[in-house]
Amino acid sequence: MYQVVRARMRMWVCRVRARRVGRDAGMATSEYAVGILVAVAFSMAFYKVVTSSAVSAKLAAIVTRALSATV
Repeated sequence: MYQVVRARMRMWVCRVRARRVGRDAGMATSEYAVGILVAVAFSMAFYKVVTSSAVSAKLAAIVTRALSATV
């Protein structure tokens, strides 16, 4: 009796694991896709900020000051 119950429990656990693997397989791909979209959107926003005239002038001033510094 014990062996029959143990075998049935093992079959049940294997079925549950198989369902999880099938269900989680697609979610990782969609999570990567959303992550890539967020990274691209953040990069575009950062590029717009850095290339604006005010920020470009400040960055140019910082680089000029750094290059003209004496040691």
